[in-house]
Amino acid sequence: MFRPAREPQSKRHVRSSFYVVGEGVLAESADGGPAEPLAPSTVAALRRFQFSRLGPRAKASQMLDRAARTELAEAMTDPDRDQPDQADVPAGFTYLGQFVDHDLTLDATAVRLEEEITVRELLQGRSPALDLDSLYGLGPDHRFDRRFYEDDGLRLKTGTTQGVPGDGSVVGQSLAGFDLPRVGAGSLRSERRRALIPDPRNDENLVVAQIHNAFIRFHNRVVADLVDKGVSSAVLFESARETVVKHYQWMLVHDFLPRIVDPAVVTEVFTNGRRVFEPAPSEQDRPTMPIEFSVAAYRLGHSMVRGRYNWNRVFDRGRGTLELLFQFSGTSGILSPPPADPTDPEAGDFERLPTNWIADFRRLFAFGEAVPDRAELLVPDAQFNVAKRIDTLLVNPLANLPLGAFGGRGQPAPPAIELNLAFRNLTRASMLRLATGQQMVEHFVDRKVDVEPLSAADLGEGGGAQLSDGLRKQLARNCPLWFYVLREAEVKGGGKLTGVGGRIVAEVFHRAIEGSRYSLVRDPFWRPFLSPVEERNAKDVFAMTDLLLYAFQGRADLLNPLGVS
Repeated sequence: MFRPAREPQSKRHVRSSFYVVGEGVLAESADGGPAEPLAPSTVAALRRFQFSRLGPRAKASQMLDRAARTELAEAMTDPDRDQPDQADVPAGFTYLGQFVDHDLTLDATAVRLEEEITVRELLQGRSPALDLDSLYGLGPDHRFDRRFYEDDGLRLKTGTTQGVPGDGSVVGQSLAGFDLPRVGAGSLRSERRRALIPDPRNDENLVVAQIHNAFIRFHNRVVADLVDKGVSSAVLFESARETVVKHYQWMLVHDFLPRIVDPAVVTEVFTNGRRVFEPAPSEQDRPTMPIEFSVAAYRLGHSMVRGRYNWNRVFDRGRGTLELLFQFSGTSGILSPPPADPTDPEAGDFERLPTNWIADFRRLFAFGEAVPDRAELLVPDAQFNVAKRIDTLLVNPLANLPLGAFGGRGQPAPPAIELNLAFRNLTRASMLRLATGQQMVEHFVDRKVDVEPLSAADLGEGGGAQLSDGLRKQLARNCPLWFYVLREAEVKGGGKLTGVGGRIVAEVFHRAIEGSRYSLVRDPFWRPFLSPVEERNAKDVFAMTDLLLYAFQGRADLLNPLGVS
């Protein structure tokens, strides 16, 4: 759900801190108000993920107080407001966006602080680059990360689901390759359930977990094909990784980004380059992560979340609720059905994903865009899931997050408003003194980027969140950046980020690809070649559906192993 803002080092949402280059450490205050930076030691700075500030630092007086944040959050999660669907955005892209977020913000050194780590490892293990380090970690040769790989040092480990006792269908069988690999050892169920992947955030909900598993399959299929072609073992892993990363980047630029950002903005940035974010770095400069992206613009995905999904043939007709998609994960949940208590990490009988919760990817991504003649890869409209429109509304289940969703299991429950995702987002921005939407418009205009500011009427009277007169007046002067970019999408973008929000996201993606070890930006003549549909290869087309078709060998029984009703 695009949650990049919290410090990856902590792997928690309860209390966050950010190391902002040039400022120091910004840690949440007890009341959620603006924080003053604390200067870290050199070692502490090295051990922290490097954030930066793209625009100006707001004054404390420009931040909403707790009462205003509460009112705005409640308006954004109003259960009486119906949020429209975005018909051209399949729901899988919501969680692909979360997978990308974790790729951008993984701190691969965070869990190794008890070990002796070199400065080189610290710097390499923490890069805001689109290089799939959340999938690969530090590679099969690293003493810590080799555990993610098979004994051959080439393929990533996969997991096996747990059959449901007493079911005589496929649901009763344990199916290899359809769950994340899990630790499987330890005295506690929570230890045994833990996903054996570089970033445990990719097991925070079932959708992102199944997408991560699809990327494991994608890599392993590329390895198998390279072996068949006789590629030398000395270069085989790096050849596979380069192939996977570049196809992934191509898919993001040509399929994912144009679905969530005004395509004209994407084209302009990837054709003419960046104007605002690190526009002319040296070859030695590593990308940073602007907090305006992390805490505001890229949190667009929270607005795309549905409250219910038609998950597979077993959990159809909206029975795949958001609460259950958290419960059937290893980080936020317990991989076990109710009445087992998901707030108790030792509850429940399942230690691997139950087979009846394997994704039907045909319901999450539109395979008809790639293979319209493959009827077995299509589902009726009533079963297909589309994302909610990017706007200033969030589905109401996000007003009451499970404690496991932000690392709060086993701790006293906070006040109810602090379980509201909108409130948490607004509070984090206040803590960081994030620039307001109005400040970012001025900042962009100063740098010759043409953005049209939202009027007071735009901010106060959009079709999404409905605001009181008092809140309208406050936002007309100082609008939180996250709300501002969502309102831009709502009133000017037709459900896509545009203006300030669109430009921030497009430029950060461009820089993150430029800063990757394997980079389309630095290798502009590279073209994709892995689509199973030859005519798409000839047209340089590689979308998320192509990636899934390749990873699952184009087989409907692998993309949907539970079959149809």
